[in-house]
Amino acid sequence: MKPVFTTLLLMAMVTMSYAQGTAPAIPLYPDGVINSKPTPATYVEATSADTHISKVSVPTMIPFFPEKGKANGSAVIICPGGGYSILAAGHEGYAVAQEFNKIGITAFVLKYRLPSDQIMVDKTIGPLQDAQTAIMLVRKNAAEWGINPAKIGILGFSAGGHLAATAETHFNKPVIDNKGISVRPDFALLLYAVITFGDEAHKGSRENLIGKTPSPEMVELYSNEKQVTADTPPTFLVQAGDDGAVPVQNSIMMYEALLKNKVKTELHLFQAGGHGFGLHNPKSRELWFTWCASWLNANGF
Repeated sequence: MKPVFTTLLLMAMVTMSYAQGTAPAIPLYPDGVINSKPTPATYVEATSADTHISKVSVPTMIPFFPEKGKANGSAVIICPGGGYSILAAGHEGYAVAQEFNKIGITAFVLKYRLPSDQIMVDKTIGPLQDAQTAIMLVRKNAAEWGINPAKIGILGFSAGGHLAATAETHFNKPVIDNKGISVRPDFALLLYAVITFGDEAHKGSRENLIGKTPSPEMVELYSNEKQVTADTPPTFLVQAGDDGAVPVQNSIMMYEALLKNKVKTELHLFQAGGHGFGLHNPKSRELWFTWCASWLNANGF
């Protein structure tokens, strides 16, 4: 039993060290969560041993600040994936935030609400409200946190990538009271992201967000490759060609839409790697984070 106990203890310590960030979690709605219903007693937030978070009803941002003297003024809001049913907050959140700190970028892991009719009046806008609120709060507090308000980006994995892509293409239609503060991210990083809700959709993400029988208008609205304009921020994309969960066509369609609209963009397709690999593709020695850091540097972020 002792080795098992030791393993569990180490897992718990890693989870705690990740989740603590470098400052206390920041509530998105200190005066009451918008677009919410009373949370049922059975709807209780939980975090699994592998740092998957479920049933979020009180969304927060977990801040990771670089070491003193290392911050370069840029910031990124990280949206973990999980099919809009859980948040893979460990390898698609906290671990990534720590890597951004190493290159001087302040990171915020977004613990966003997962679409649910139990806790939301309108579940189709709940995640986007949380993403837009996070952008607004980081921009509002930029001076206090040592951040340049013109260098605030958003990153998302899988369904979190859909949320990030929605944030970068729907900013001109705020679903919050943004108090006159722009909710446009200055850049977007999309990792094996769900982009379309059309034929190449990840059906679980689509169903969880807009239901089993969505209207054609809702499918169109949340097919983000169709929402790209010349004002869409610069975007960096990564995916594996053998992704068995989200068809690689998602990244390709987004890339083509960005090119068509003359938006600065870069796409990296691994030959293999599957889905959900986080920082390290097990089928490649190449590190997408290195490519990403170079791209951010080239674009002034």
